[in-house]
Amino acid sequence: MTSLVPRAPYTDEELRKLYPEGLELQLVQILMRHGERTPVGARFQNAGLKPWWPYCASARQMRSVILTAPSTTGNHEFDTMEWKRRLETFGDDDGPVLAQGPKSQLDDICDMGSLTDIGRRSTYNLGLRLRKHYVDRLGFLPATMNSADFLYLRSTPVPRALESLQQTFLALYPPSAREPGPDGKFPVPTVLTRVPGDETLYPNDGNCRRFAALSRAFAQRAADRWNDTPDMAYLQSIYGKWMPPDTRVAVDSRPRLSGIMDTVNATLAHGPETRLPGEFYDDKARAIMEKIGVEEWFAGYKESKEYRMLGIGGLMADIVGRMVGSVEQQQRAGADRAQALPKRTTTGQDDNDGTEIRFGLSGCHDTTLAGVLASLGAYNTERWPPFTSHIAVEMFKESNKITEPPKESSAKGSWWTSIFGASREPAKIGRKPMTELTDAEKEKLDGYYVRIRYNDEPVTVPACKLPGNHLAGDESFCTLAAFKSVVDKFTPKNWKQQCRMNGKQPTLPTGEPEWAGH
Repeated sequence: MTSLVPRAPYTDEELRKLYPEGLELQLVQILMRHGERTPVGARFQNAGLKPWWPYCASARQMRSVILTAPSTTGNHEFDTMEWKRRLETFGDDDGPVLAQGPKSQLDDICDMGSLTDIGRRSTYNLGLRLRKHYVDRLGFLPATMNSADFLYLRSTPVPRALESLQQTFLALYPPSAREPGPDGKFPVPTVLTRVPGDETLYPNDGNCRRFAALSRAFAQRAADRWNDTPDMAYLQSIYGKWMPPDTRVAVDSRPRLSGIMDTVNATLAHGPETRLPGEFYDDKARAIMEKIGVEEWFAGYKESKEYRMLGIGGLMADIVGRMVGSVEQQQRAGADRAQALPKRTTTGQDDNDGTEIRFGLSGCHDTTLAGVLASLGAYNTERWPPFTSHIAVEMFKESNKITEPPKESSAKGSWWTSIFGASREPAKIGRKPMTELTDAEKEKLDGYYVRIRYNDEPVTVPACKLPGNHLAGDESFCTLAAFKSVVDKFTPKNWKQQCRMNGKQPTLPTGEPEWAGH
């Protein structure tokens, strides 16, 4: 599957079933795959595919922040430098030449793995759909904003993910929906990023040695299972003549089968100037590639607790931590109201507003989305996540649940510190496993539910089907306690340390698979 074809908007009846009376939406966290992009490497030039694609008009409108001369007060002042980017590459004699598109274009040339104009449009359209859903139809988010304090924006350090996030946010809250704050200016929204060594918003095999070993083992298992099968023979009949000399199509060939799929999907998402010969798009061949690719890349999440823990456990723990933090923040707010004390905003400043995060948006990747769903036992498909796919993790509260001040302490706190922690904050639930919580701490989570929608379709976590673990009549609404219990089982204690451990241990489960979602 390549570009996402969004489902039709929910009907009024569907919306009533998805958001039943008696539940109030409290927090939404969106994980979104970036939009359409160029291939991450040049392949199949022997089939007439040019390596450089002319689909990045943004290259004509680059802007960079520059430091100007110091002001008379000695303060630094910044300006914006506008510039146009062209790509340089190797020529036939190994000397430098300008990269050119299929029709000798010099401008609008994309780098490898770049978000294209089509990708910008599809992620912008995602933002429009999110606004229509959460602002216009549900009234969950405000129609206009004069502060970004209720948003949690996050991206991986990969440019296409950050740019996709920006496109989606622009459509969610365009300039016409922004108002100046008390100081007369619109506050600049904060986008959180991490250095690659700390990144957990995608499976980080480049900086987690043990996870890299696990992923190689499952990839090799897929190669052993599939390389000598009728399905692979069929792929050879389709793509074999385009492979390098003495190379057969295989999971671990060069290019790898997943690399062939990457180029096929990227070309199919774009214009005729960068299309491959027609046989590359054979429906049966594409379905086989996706089926094998899903097993190679994502079976580990379904079968291995360690794979889940190192690959996606840190991210899932963050997501659950924000939900638990929201619950605790509401209870602190209840204590504030009871004591008529001021509350703090996400910046930690005293404020009578007491704004808390209601909406999170994270720019990430296909491996993020499939890794999350597979780790929850909810990726029941052989199809690869399309460009601009998204997961919505929604937390609800029973309407009749009364938010009480916490029994242990009436100390105040902020949403920002509930996420990142602070020495002046009281002990929080955070990542403490359900098995270690006191009865009073467990009671805080009562009356809260979690529901996941993947590309606007609800999915169900297996453990949430058990009696007492879901909303009566709807297994897709998991109790927060049950959902946290599932994630607790693959939450790392110290991700960086565990990435360096177990180097001599088996990389594949030696007994029965450690099935996800339980």
